[in-house]
Amino acid sequence: MNRKILARFLAVIPFAVAGWLAYTQAPATQLKINKVKDDLFEIENDGGNVAVYVTNEGVILIDDKFDADHDQIVSLVKTVTPQPIKYILSTHYHQDHSGGNGKFLGSAQIISTDMARKNILNKVQQGNVAPPPVQPASVTFNDEMSVFLGGKEVRAKHFGRGHTNTDAVMYFPALRTIHTGDLMAGNTPLIDYPGGGSVVEWTKTLDKAMALDFDTVIPGHGAVTTKAALKEYRDNVEKLKNRAQGLIRQGKSEDEVFQVMVTEFNWAPNGLQKQWSTPGMMKELK
Repeated sequence: MNRKILARFLAVIPFAVAGWLAYTQAPATQLKINKVKDDLFEIENDGGNVAVYVTNEGVILIDDKFDADHDQIVSLVKTVTPQPIKYILSTHYHQDHSGGNGKFLGSAQIISTDMARKNILNKVQQGNVAPPPVQPASVTFNDEMSVFLGGKEVRAKHFGRGHTNTDAVMYFPALRTIHTGDLMAGNTPLIDYPGGGSVVEWTKTLDKAMALDFDTVIPGHGAVTTKAALKEYRDNVEKLKNRAQGLIRQGKSEDEVFQVMVTEFNWAPNGLQKQWSTPGMMKELK
């Protein structure tokens, strides 16, 4: 490398570093907290929806968004209770739901399915996220567990695969409310096949969740809704599966199947559904 090229290269380094730092340390989106019912609240905007269950002995959170959202989450919890955050139950391993684990691990017990911990340790989502890396839960379960705090209960249930192989539905029995994680998110499914997801198993998993006694749903993303809306979402997943399977068995190409998903089911033209979902469906539904 001659001196002129070296000088130009060295001059660029500070700007590249500054740009990387600006990207990785950008402030989080402004969050807001809403009351769902009684002592249950929901924090939304940026990443997955966080449920906040207040008791007289501490707070139970469902999910913790991105690492950059930690301070805002803590501040918003303080607007509804002086109690500390004691437990965080993870619906699944993705960074927009579990990215805050690292900053909460020193003060709260983090609980997830065993597969969620394994997917984090195996860096399954590594190619699709920015640092810092997601930290795994310190306590795991396979099928079901309950957290009791201040006379209140949250049940974590793993009914099967769907969005990922790590999905847990969080049930607040006293409030007849569930948090679905991304088993319900937006208006169309994202099937994370690299993370063990399955469009075939998705409806079966939701059918088991639908057997719980609830009337209110906190989805992984989007507004708090109803059991009837969850049933409609479940039926749309089945419709999508049947449409894709019909196309695949007709011999349509991956691009052709994806274009139908874009046109008929509102998939984004470029995104993780193209990267994760369509290739996986081509294999699962053949």
